[in-house]
Amino acid sequence: MKLRKTIVSLVALAFLALGAAGCGGGDKKAAAPDGGGKVIKIGATAGAHAEVVHAVAAEAKKQGLDVQVVEFTDYITPDKALAEGNLDLNAYQHVPFLNNFNKQNNTKLVPIGNTILIRQGIISNKVHDLKDVPDGATVAIPNDPTNGGRGLLLLQQAGLLKLKDGTGYKATPKDVVENPKHLKFKELEAAQLPRSLDDVDLATITMNYVLSSGIDVKKQGLFWEKKDEPLAVMVLAAREQDKDRPEFKKIVAIYKSDAIKKFIEEKFHGTITSAN
Repeated sequence: MKLRKTIVSLVALAFLALGAAGCGGGDKKAAAPDGGGKVIKIGATAGAHAEVVHAVAAEAKKQGLDVQVVEFTDYITPDKALAEGNLDLNAYQHVPFLNNFNKQNNTKLVPIGNTILIRQGIISNKVHDLKDVPDGATVAIPNDPTNGGRGLLLLQQAGLLKLKDGTGYKATPKDVVENPKHLKFKELEAAQLPRSLDDVDLATITMNYVLSSGIDVKKQGLFWEKKDEPLAVMVLAAREQDKDRPEFKKIVAIYKSDAIKKFIEEKFHGTITSAN
């Protein structure tokens, strides 16, 4: 499965490379001041992010903007593609994740607007109540920066463990100082977490992957982040030098529009909401 995901990401990158000259980091001559006549490529992870971007693209078309959605299956490739100029924007992450990518890769990607609110939850195929979590249970958490710590914080909020003071979203399993259930941690790529549910007792999964995998939140969801959780707020990102481009500001405005809010409400029935 990991090989298949890698192939999908590589195919997406190969596709992007073919059009690199027309992207924000490529041939600037093709861009009119308001973005007219130029394709705006927005990267998004498969699932809720991509579905909302497709709705945004449809609204953008009404305003004379040509938006192309490029879907990815991992959390790292979309930022790399944006930094390298193969995308104009991407929509799939929260600000701490973006800041960490910049720090690790010496890039200058910036948030230019909010998109959707996606919470993380504790999901299980085997356990139906937190009080029934067995001793020695295996818990799968995301292996990417911030979201792994986010999962551990969620487990702490659920009363299943205690982390070292001050670790915050940078927490790793090594920062667990109290583990009364003797939980064992399995770190996996976020997209693989839903598929791991038959092999682990619990998993901390963000709602976009919950929805795209067909998980029944009423039957399999045990505990959720609060709606005001900062890491639940997803953003639209651009390269720093492009953040004030008028066509990008139009995209931000479309995310805030009643049409997109209505789409999100009708599509996700409150599990995912507009962040605007």
